[in-house]
Amino acid sequence: MEKRYDVLIAGSGVGGLYTALNLPENLSVLMLSKKSDTLSNSNLAQGGVAAVLDFEDDSFDLHYNDTFIAGGNANDPEAVRTLVTEGPDDVRKIMTYGVDFDKNPDGTVQKTLEGGHCRRRIVHHKDTTGAEIVKKLLEEVHRRNNITQIPDTLIYKLEKVPSGFCAYVLDANGEPHTVFCDYCVLATGGIGRVYKYTTNPAVATGDGIRFAYELGVTIKHLSYVQFHPTAFNGQDQEQFLISEAVRGEGAYLLNCNRERFMHRYDERLELAPRDVVSRSIILESRKTGSNNFYLDITHRDRDYLLNRFPGIYAGCMEHGVDITKDLIPVFPCQHYLMGGIDVSLDAGTSMPRLYAVGECSHTGVHGKNRLASNSLLEALVFGRRAAHDIMRCINMGFAHVNVTEKPLDISGAPMPKGLCTEIRSIMQRAYFVIPDEDAVRNGLKRVDKILKRLQTGKFAITPDYCEALSLATVAHIILKEVDEG
Repeated sequence: MEKRYDVLIAGSGVGGLYTALNLPENLSVLMLSKKSDTLSNSNLAQGGVAAVLDFEDDSFDLHYNDTFIAGGNANDPEAVRTLVTEGPDDVRKIMTYGVDFDKNPDGTVQKTLEGGHCRRRIVHHKDTTGAEIVKKLLEEVHRRNNITQIPDTLIYKLEKVPSGFCAYVLDANGEPHTVFCDYCVLATGGIGRVYKYTTNPAVATGDGIRFAYELGVTIKHLSYVQFHPTAFNGQDQEQFLISEAVRGEGAYLLNCNRERFMHRYDERLELAPRDVVSRSIILESRKTGSNNFYLDITHRDRDYLLNRFPGIYAGCMEHGVDITKDLIPVFPCQHYLMGGIDVSLDAGTSMPRLYAVGECSHTGVHGKNRLASNSLLEALVFGRRAAHDIMRCINMGFAHVNVTEKPLDISGAPMPKGLCTEIRSIMQRAYFVIPDEDAVRNGLKRVDKILKRLQTGKFAITPDYCEALSLATVAHIILKEVDEG
């Protein structure tokens, strides 16, 4: 790891990878992954990428309208228009990197339907689309001599310095280093681990949002949290997602009495947007007095299910559920963040030279609720736009960052145990699908005490401490936003 780079990218999901690949090869780029380079929300994305690739039965206007309806009309019009009109070219571009979307017998790209979409426009690779895209983009990144990609390296603080930034990092051995960069791109993913149950991996602790918040950068709509209605109803902290595409291919949603019930809440039935279905499940659970809900796809052909949903089939079988003949137990679970670090159409933050892409950013695309399979598209479109804006700034001849020696003291007392568990319990109780006002108010007071303790105590700088600080910061911002209405 060198001391200085033109561009530092924090995170190796689709947003970070595609940003790197759109930068010219004469720039030095450092990409840091907190854990392995494939551990990200992007890698877990099942459904696919929503894009209008032909106009035979679809249009940009239809995709635009579906996005707005799902988002409760709280979306940014210009951002959505940018997404739906520019996204298809980015989907075609990643296909040139070898991304293998499923094909029809005639060789055309296969499209599926998901909740909130009025047309089949989601291209996919089985039910592991995110993993396929991450794999092929990583392979391309590793071919580029100008990109240094290092796993198991944690950024614990980001500091603004003249003409750039200084990142304080812990390497795989826990040793501290400083890295200077002219431009920084935060691509650190979501905040799922602030909840007791989430579909997000262990790295989703909102680190990039904390960095931006500590720098005084604008954070917007962090309370716009999406709860996916059909996570596998197990006891693991990281819940196994049952993709929206399962309902898109005809699965029925059943209550504890094995009865369909969505007709009581929305005329779109199982294909209503995620927030509507999640809220309907909670209301139905209160009505029936049970949290037992199921997806039933057993009426579809066994061979079709094995070919279309091999990952979901295998994941359910690990829990003793055969989706070809058994009901799949499901319940809502934290899944995605629509708010985040507020950015422009070029993914620029309120601080010059600092960008944010992917789930940690707030582009305004999603409104209050993300339309299924718009997330990977957003990462592609705004990752490319970030790269192009960085190139524009460099071509204007802005100064380079100066490398200076920085004192590195990571010693301190051990962090108290149980703080992260307490934060998760507070969030699960206070702000899950339907907020509890009293729990929000009381939870905010306790979270603020935890945050102040972490900020003012002289604790050793370790990954656990850094993630606890991030979770407390995220919980504070969310609960404060909700409490203030």
